[in-house]
Parts: sequence; C-alpha cells; structure tokens
Amino acid sequence: MFTLEEKLGYRFKNRALLENAMQHSSYANEHRGAGMGSNERLEFLGDAVLGMVTAEYLYRRHPDLPEGDLTRIRAALVCEESLHEVALRLGLGKHLKLGRGEEQGGGRERPSILADATESVFAAVYLDGGMEAAAELIHRVLLDKEREEAVEERRRDYKTELQELVQRKSGSTLGYRMVSASGPDHAKVFEAAVLLNGEDFSRGKGHSKKEAEQAAARTALKILREGN
Repeated sequence: MFTLEEKLGYRFKNRALLENAMQHSSYANEHRGAGMGSNERLEFLGDAVLGMVTAEYLYRRHPDLPEGDLTRIRAALVCEESLHEVALRLGLGKHLKLGRGEEQGGGRERPSILADATESVFAAVYLDGGMEAAAELIHRVLLDKEREEAVEERRRDYKTELQELVQRKSGSTLGYRMVSASGPDHAKVFEAAVLLNGEDFSRGKGHSKKEAEQAAARTALKILREGN
C-alpha cells in the first residue's frame, strides 16, 4: 500500500481505510468469516465527495455558464470512463482484492470495478484527512483544463456531424458496418467502417460498437474537411 500512497501523494494515518477501499465485494463475500467488508460503502461516500468537489470547481471556473451546462460537464467529468482513466494512472488494478471468480473473469481490468475503486479511494482520503485532502487529490488527478477539454472532445457526436456534412452533398449516402471484434469479453475491441456511397471510406476502433462508429466518423470528418 505504500506504493499506492506515493501515487496518491497522500500518507494515511489510518491505512485500514485504504485497504478497505481496495476490497471488492467478491473478495468480502469469500472472507465473511474474517469480517472483511467491501468498498461499496466507501464508493457511495466517494461519489458524493467527488460530486461536491467537481460542482464547486465548475461553479468557480465557469461563472457565466447556466446550470444545465454545468450539470452536463460535471456528468462527463465524473463518468465511468473518466474514473477508469484515473484508476489506470494510479495503478489501482494491481492493488485490488478480488474474489477468485472475479479475478479469473478479468475483474482487475474491468472499467466499472476500477471506477468504483477510484471513488472508494476518494472517500478513504476524505475520512482520513478531511475534505481539503480529498479535494486536493481530486483536483490533481481529475480536474484541470486539459481533462475538461478531453471530456468535451469525447462528448462530441461525430456521427451527427458527419451526417449533416454528407447531407449537404447531393446524392451521397452514409452508412456503417462492423468490421471486427477482438479480445476477451471484459476488454473487447471493436472496429467499424464508415460507408460513403456504399464504399469503405474510413475506419475506427473502440471498446463498444458505438465508440468504434464514432471513431470512424471522426476520421471521415477529418478526411472530408481536409479535402475541401
């Protein structure tokens, strides 16, 4: 756990909180006799702490944005994908305690488990060092201009943008096809192709069919715009 504390930039007074944050429910269920608790309660608290810190950050950073826009950006910043990325940077996966079935099923790399563990860590820091310590960690690993811009980029609907562009070209038709799907179920990678007038025009990859199609549409937009 000392290595994880170094990654977090925070030294726990009560290290049991951090250990609890790394205990998945599958592990707790297999060790009921030992009184092991899962990180689910910490995840619940961490979600609230993260929401509060992010809301204040956006409120102060964007004084002119209306409530609806602030809510939209907050949801994107604290989504599973963002928290999964934080977990990967912190290396939470190798510190997780999982049950045998979850371990064999690839749980150590599962985005939802890693995202939940991230929220649990935020809660553990909050309980150990207070809101100031938790906010400092959240700001450092999640809230900055670069990540906010990256989140906004992910939110763009490239398929709609491409559809609107193609519609302006009289007689052009647009479609998609799934090219392939590879990898284990918990980390499958899909490849999709954009069909322009029935012909393969561009391709893209993602961890879902929707993500792959968006990636392919993004590439198609770039090609079409550079060609004009």
